[in-house]
Amino acid sequence: MTEADAFFHQRADGVFVGNDPARGAWSVDHCHAGPVAGLVARAAEVEVGAEKQLTRLTMDVLRPVPLAGIRVAAETTRHTRTLATTRVTVHDLDDALLVQATTMHLAERDIGPVPTPQIATPRIEEAEAGPFAIGAGRHDLPNFAHLLETKYPPGHEFGPGPKMIWLRTPDLVAGEPTSPVQGICALADCGNGISWNLPATKMGFMNTDLTLQIHRAPEPGWHAADAISHWHGNGIGMSQAVLFDAKGPVGTALQTLTLFPAS
Repeated sequence: MTEADAFFHQRADGVFVGNDPARGAWSVDHCHAGPVAGLVARAAEVEVGAEKQLTRLTMDVLRPVPLAGIRVAAETTRHTRTLATTRVTVHDLDDALLVQATTMHLAERDIGPVPTPQIATPRIEEAEAGPFAIGAGRHDLPNFAHLLETKYPPGHEFGPGPKMIWLRTPDLVAGEPTSPVQGICALADCGNGISWNLPATKMGFMNTDLTLQIHRAPEPGWHAADAISHWHGNGIGMSQAVLFDAKGPVGTALQTLTLFPAS
């Protein structure tokens, strides 16, 4: 994988610059929020350390995030034997606050087998390749939707309404490994783009936040989201998704949506 194939590359001064896969569907100059969530998770995981698993990420997107360059910073707000919490911020190169986030991390310990509900998981081997679920965006430059591998399980296909897709994403940052949680962040922010009720050419459905909950670290490779979006005539909506890897469910994602008819 080349540097340009990853979502971001990092300059010597620490600035992250977005590559084509990080570009969103709404603007040629700004990032899809999913890769940005991956950078938030990365900063939090580096801050806390590998001894605790990131179990929740809540992110408010206050302004569009430019591809041209961003800085990401994390600070610990609580750290005990059981848990850790962080505050993460994303600023542009003029120091404007773009994203503010909090994370929760829990210590893992082996308690042996425990009962848990079993949820049917579609097999990636039975899925068929197709276009990314959002379809046409607001521009034609290479972007997130064009450059990621997408598959549909049996009974699901491109079109409006609730559906499930499988997605395989590139590395988060060129030249470094991507953690399991970092790797699923891009998909976690796709619920609105998976389960739209009108095409993006007729209705905008941009999310203003993301809450990701992880109860099991995802396996690398293909990940799936089973998503539904609720839209209302007051211009507000919500998307919710259950996230899977090849072994089963790993977490959930929620997004608050702002709806805006195409002009």
